[in-house]
Amino acid sequence: VLRGLHGDSKTWKLISCIYGEILEIIVDYRPDSKTYLKWEKFTLNDINNRQILIPPNFVNGFLVLSEIAVFHYKLAYEGEYFDTDKQFVVKWSDSRLNIPWPISNPILQDRDK
Repeated sequence: VLRGLHGDSKTWKLISCIYGEILEIIVDYRPDSKTYLKWEKFTLNDINNRQILIPPNFVNGFLVLSEIAVFHYKLAYEGEYFDTDKQFVVKWSDSRLNIPWPISNPILQDRDK
């Protein structure tokens, strides 16, 4: 399963994988940034116990690498939550990013296709 790249302009996200293993991709989506559309990848699992804090205006997505994974997502924001209608989505296979996902035909939600 691959969850596509998404984010918004006000939400901080703290991400971890408490069971199994995921590949987490973080992309700078701030148009005025010198690192705009640059990405980093991280392996999160129940052995390394890594957590990643993602600031607003970055998009993130993940690929489940294990048979089963439990993904933990904690959100912090002011005011009302930005639901999907105010989030930005970048296609997981966007050629501008050239992310080397280790899969060619993932299981995707309709929103991520």
